[in-house]
Amino acid sequence: MRPGHAATFAPPPGQEVEEIVTFVGLAPPAAEGTTFRAMRREERFSAILGRLADGGSVSVAELAQDLGVASATIRRDLAMLERQRLLGRTHGGAVVHAVSYELPLRYKGVRHAPEKRRIAEEAASHVMEGMAVGLTGGTTATEVARALADRPGLTIVTNALNIASELAVRPNLTLVVTGGTVRGNSYELSGPLAEASLASLNLDIVFVGVDGIEVRAGCTTHHTLEAHSNGAMIDRAGQVVVVADSSKIGHVSFARICPIEAITLVITDTDADPRAVKALQDAGPEVQLV
Repeated sequence: MRPGHAATFAPPPGQEVEEIVTFVGLAPPAAEGTTFRAMRREERFSAILGRLADGGSVSVAELAQDLGVASATIRRDLAMLERQRLLGRTHGGAVVHAVSYELPLRYKGVRHAPEKRRIAEEAASHVMEGMAVGLTGGTTATEVARALADRPGLTIVTNALNIASELAVRPNLTLVVTGGTVRGNSYELSGPLAEASLASLNLDIVFVGVDGIEVRAGCTTHHTLEAHSNGAMIDRAGQVVVVADSSKIGHVSFARICPIEAITLVITDTDADPRAVKALQDAGPEVQLV
């Protein structure tokens, strides 16, 4: 093997294993024979789809270099994502299927995962025994649900099927799930049935997941029905807490959930743009960085 080249090891037939890459003769960044763990497939999918969401297209060569895997691995990833109708293949890369692109929930979870867990722990500290707690959909709100799962004496109201499925087995919680029409990308129930089921409820606090939060646009998401149904949950809450990692701060998506004046508190991570954070604070809500 020539110095500076990578050796990749294929999995046994019919088996999916993590790819291991060994770099030989490179110093720095690594001494001879050092072995690195490559990204897991789910992490690669998330990175690929995230770049598509940001830029509209990706190339095999750039992805292979940036993610530290072989070009053949990236081509297999793109083929699998194309079969799931999440992208369109091109010569040497891929493009998004639509102008308005939303990363599916099952791939969002691995993005900013440590930050989302820190945000969730801080959010859970604002919940006291006996409270009625609203949870919209989204990966950060799902982490909040997990942080609350062992708490006694809470009533949880959610329109997210994935959150409901995790909390349904918890005898210490009272779980209320709205009706509505399911969106596969987010697992959220939305529409007139969801809003009607919320109309007679009163919540102490609601934790809202967003695709963007910005002073003039307010809280936003990709889908209009979800925006309206989440707004209905906000209308029933005494405190409204936005839980969003730093990539959402200062970002604007298609449909408004609520104006910034409706927000009590924003919890985000320390990588948030300081100017966007300052603008939010000046507009009224408290912002906590974790």
